[in-house]
Amino acid sequence: MKFGAVHLEVTHRGKSLWFYRDIIGLRLRKENGYLEMGTDTETLVVLHPTAKLSGKHGYSGLYHFAIHLQSEAEFARVLARLISKRYPISPTDHTISKAIYLNDPDGITVEITFETPERFSEYIVKNGRFLSLDRDGTERLSAAPLDVGTLMQIVPHDGIQKPLPADTVIGHIHLYVGNLEKANDFYKQIGFEEHSFSPQIKFADLSAGGVFKHRMAINTWQGLNAPQPPDGTARMRHFTIKYVSEEGLKSALANVSKFEKTDKGYIVFDPSGTRIILTTGD
Repeated sequence: MKFGAVHLEVTHRGKSLWFYRDIIGLRLRKENGYLEMGTDTETLVVLHPTAKLSGKHGYSGLYHFAIHLQSEAEFARVLARLISKRYPISPTDHTISKAIYLNDPDGITVEITFETPERFSEYIVKNGRFLSLDRDGTERLSAAPLDVGTLMQIVPHDGIQKPLPADTVIGHIHLYVGNLEKANDFYKQIGFEEHSFSPQIKFADLSAGGVFKHRMAINTWQGLNAPQPPDGTARMRHFTIKYVSEEGLKSALANVSKFEKTDKGYIVFDPSGTRIILTTGD
């Protein structure tokens, strides 16, 4: 299984197009009342300019979605572009990955990621702090400052304004949920594998196979039983999960209590009301 497009409800077509194209580096692939943003080969984000108000806190739904680059040089290129544009960012080293966090014009958080699972061993909670153990057993902050200076030394010389390359993907989703245990069980039922369940810090992390374990993360940091955002606010409309086989899709559908079949796939809702489309495809 992997992620397909993330659909967002935004307030302003022009501002969102500027952010996702000129700041992030996605291409405008199609426009038909909505904007399909992505690479030369795949749509990664779909913008629906239907919201009336910017995003609000205190709700279940999207914490952030992550755009994963496949080379550290391309990650450095994006970082250099963001610095050159003086866009507010939070460069972060998670040990399992290197990340850049930034908010779109509606306050929706986007993460740009380069996976580094070869550095990572496991998560631990110690004295109330969430830490990462590296492969040498060294304890590190799970969200440490990123070494920006070293990355600037590997920025490609063919320009920092180049769009994101064709192998860029949506690599993980992180959600606010209203009940950690119920959400954790739901995502395991549709095919994810438990990686870290840490109720003491109100967080769980799930994998989808492979060496990079951080594919679906959930937390209750917006409060227990936090509702979905009200209609009309900027938010995630839904995200997409693509199964590599019909058998995987059928297994997931067999484990959910309710689904709706559409021409785009099968609509399901997690226990907090987040909408997901399950389908198959490359």
